[in-house]
Amino acid sequence: MYSTLYKAKSSSITEGVLLCLQCLKMNLWLLLTFTVLAECRYQKRGAQSCPDLCSCSSGAEVVCSLSSLTHFPTEGLSPNTTRLFMQSTNLSTVTASHLSVVPLLDILQLYHNNLRSLPSDLLKGVPHLNRLDLTGNQLVHLPPNVFSHASLCSLVLKNNMIEEVDADWFSINSSLTWLDLSRNRITGIPSALLLKLPHLQNLDLSHNNLQELQPDALKNLHHLETLNLAGNRLISLKPTTFTHNLKLSQLFLQENQLQNLPATLLQRLQHLELLLLNQNQLQYLPSGFMGERKSSFQVILTGNPWVCDENMEFLRKWLTGHPQNVIFLEEVTCAGPEALKHRQVVSLTDSELGLLKSDKIAN
Repeated sequence: MYSTLYKAKSSSITEGVLLCLQCLKMNLWLLLTFTVLAECRYQKRGAQSCPDLCSCSSGAEVVCSLSSLTHFPTEGLSPNTTRLFMQSTNLSTVTASHLSVVPLLDILQLYHNNLRSLPSDLLKGVPHLNRLDLTGNQLVHLPPNVFSHASLCSLVLKNNMIEEVDADWFSINSSLTWLDLSRNRITGIPSALLLKLPHLQNLDLSHNNLQELQPDALKNLHHLETLNLAGNRLISLKPTTFTHNLKLSQLFLQENQLQNLPATLLQRLQHLELLLLNQNQLQYLPSGFMGERKSSFQVILTGNPWVCDENMEFLRKWLTGHPQNVIFLEEVTCAGPEALKHRQVVSLTDSELGLLKSDKIAN
């Protein structure tokens, strides 16, 4: 009898344990199912927050770089996007309504697309935009006020087809510190435009069609540190061109058609550290042109048709006394007269420059 009761009790316990195990197993399956469903929903939600043909990271950066992209990807753009990079696509149009989807945008790069024009209210919905890069599009004409709706600090319009620069692009007292207009077709820079950019520190106008600078063009650029005028058609510069740019430290004037330079051109540029004058049409430098320079000052003078006669006295003496300041010193050579052709200027003697003969005549 006792044995019978024990067997019955054991059977009851076993059934209870099995039942508990079945419940636990069911709960585990339910937990796993909910986890998988939650992950699927999360992935789906993440996919919806990133536009097709683009990649997203950190919830704030979107990169679109496929040539198959032809329209601005408003669908799926998170309103929290702060950095948007669209490069090497077939995008041909961007509007204010497109950008209004990302009101917190800080950086917008529209690099090497097919943009031919921009609406005047383009930046109206992105007041926090700090950097705008439009390099490598097909922009020719830009409307007034196009850059006046955002607090831009950096604007790059490099490698477009812009022919004219309009002072009305910007509002008065713009916050811009970096402006790159290089590799366009610009023939002139209106003083009125630069007057609106008092905070500008870097200005790149290289590889355009500039033939001259207005005498007061740079007058309001008191914070200018780098000025690139290389690869234009400049023939001469006024003595007061850089009078107000006291912080200028890098000046690029190479690959122009400069034939002569005023003796006082650099007089007030006490912070100048790099000067490029190579590949011009300079035959002489006027006495005192270099002035007093920092020990770190560097200059390139190669590729000019230096005429080695008595007018070369100043440059020869300066090169001899400051060889450490001259990059490619050995390549600063005479283009004439024939007897001195290809001679290094720094190696010339007073006699070869005709200075002794001049002294004898004077006596």
